[in-house]
Amino acid sequence: MSQPNKLNILVTDDHTLFRRGTMMLLESFEEVAEVDDAENGKEALEKLSTENFHLILLDLEMPVMDGWETAKKIVSKHPDVKIIMISMHDSLQIISDLIEIGVHSYLLKNAEPDEVHKAILSVVNNDFYYNHLVSKALHKKVQKDGIDRGVARRADVSPREIEILQLICQELTMKEIGEKLYLSEQTVHTHRKNLMKKTKAKNAVGLVKFAFQNGIAGF
Repeated sequence: MSQPNKLNILVTDDHTLFRRGTMMLLESFEEVAEVDDAENGKEALEKLSTENFHLILLDLEMPVMDGWETAKKIVSKHPDVKIIMISMHDSLQIISDLIEIGVHSYLLKNAEPDEVHKAILSVVNNDFYYNHLVSKALHKKVQKDGIDRGVARRADVSPREIEILQLICQELTMKEIGEKLYLSEQTVHTHRKNLMKKTKAKNAVGLVKFAFQNGIAGF
């Protein structure tokens, strides 16, 4: 996905001070056009149904509707909206479970502003951002589950698809992958779509997990 000229972001958190501070931070990023906020998941879903947002920063624990339930509804009803979950919890099990339902990345609330900026750009451009927590969560998930027998194995993926998957794991954009492999961006998108169908991945994080499981990319 090519990055939009300017991003519209929704901050959803029940703590007013954190929410407003995060909004001020996001407004300082030159790539951001509009920042809006919601106090809980129900309010966030109402805004997503009437306004155009590229990305949501979503608190895990909130009253009325928590981040977990909200994320599942966003994935189902607004699949083009990217989700970065934010929380003080560093449980690897929680992180891997959120990734399984389609969340694009996970940040702790004490993350540095530079990491928040990097995560937003990576999720918009590459469909995922994995920091050390996400990487550890994926690693633990792979070790626990092994290869998912319900999806493709490495032998089912073509050499070209493996090339593209390796570059996705390096956080290259579709355009950058096309330039590196002398392919059109549309061709790369087609290969990525086929990979997601074979692996049953909901987004690029799922593709990265498959790559780890099958030795296509390392940790």
